[in-house]
Amino acid sequence: MKLSFVTFASLIGVMSLATTACAQPSAKDVMNKNTSQNVASSQAAGTMNQSIDSHLRQVLTQAGIKAQITSIAPSNLPNMYQVTLAGQAPLHITKDGKYVIQGELQKNPSKRVVTKTLPRSHSEQIGQPVSATVKSAMLANMSALKNMSTKTPFFYTAVPGVIWGATLEGVPFLLSDDAQYITDGEISVIENGQFVGLDTEFEQRKNQSVLAILDDKQLIRYPATSTEKAVIYVADDVNCPYCRRFHQQIPMLNAKGVTVNVIGYPIYEQSPAQMRGIWCQTDANSRRQAFDKAMLQGEMTPASASCDVDQVTPNRDKAAGLAVMATPAIYREDGVLYQASFESPEFLKFLGIE
Repeated sequence: MKLSFVTFASLIGVMSLATTACAQPSAKDVMNKNTSQNVASSQAAGTMNQSIDSHLRQVLTQAGIKAQITSIAPSNLPNMYQVTLAGQAPLHITKDGKYVIQGELQKNPSKRVVTKTLPRSHSEQIGQPVSATVKSAMLANMSALKNMSTKTPFFYTAVPGVIWGATLEGVPFLLSDDAQYITDGEISVIENGQFVGLDTEFEQRKNQSVLAILDDKQLIRYPATSTEKAVIYVADDVNCPYCRRFHQQIPMLNAKGVTVNVIGYPIYEQSPAQMRGIWCQTDANSRRQAFDKAMLQGEMTPASASCDVDQVTPNRDKAAGLAVMATPAIYREDGVLYQASFESPEFLKFLGIE
């Protein structure tokens, strides 16, 4: 039997969805949380250096952790320590106290096939897809998890041995590189004694990696009509009302020097078939016109009988690494996600447009 797992959790770093976004349907989490007890038991045998214990307690106290720290022991996530907190989900923290994950670890129920620890990442690989060898080994150890496939995106994080992944629905998770332990947390950063939010350097580099592998031929492009000053990528669904509102602003953005690249990203049940009809158009202009009709008039263009190729799903699958939580999801060319209302004056400032 194959098991489903992970739902996005609101932990240390919270992503707020503005009222100009259409949220993805929720995924179901059916993994038994009691497995965290097994994790805690396995850690009890670990040894702990007293100086590291004292240092981490000091770092967390200074960063504002008020809950009682009941114990610190080696984590089942590589190169991390688990901090057990009274009445709260545990933390997992690096030895230097910089990178932190909050969340229960879930034991992967799959049979472990690959037991050898493969070479781990270095700083230059942060935000890059894992190597084919590492991915193959991880998937071999995840046979009981039905959400995992060769299409599943996996990326190196700033913590060697800890891998970031996402389901094809865009639900993020973290796991050990041997795929034995999984959590739905995200990596946060402590700098100058304070939590500063998610690891934005990783997020940006990861998003750059994803944008770089998209098929340009499957993007609908609205080029700047004046000197180009910015390029953005927008994950769009034809049935998302906020996507339609954003679409109305594209001529203004083009006039201000912004090139808009649209990623077909259906999230509504009826959208894949409708968007397939648009992407079935034989040339870029016809496709753009069909998309305009859908977004501005609500008029969908059906697929012709001769169109038997899915032009939407390949890029949507590649874009799973963006972990889109709601559409329209707007990214600068440098991989930074815009997280406020696109109808705010701040949006143009985000793009560097006066």
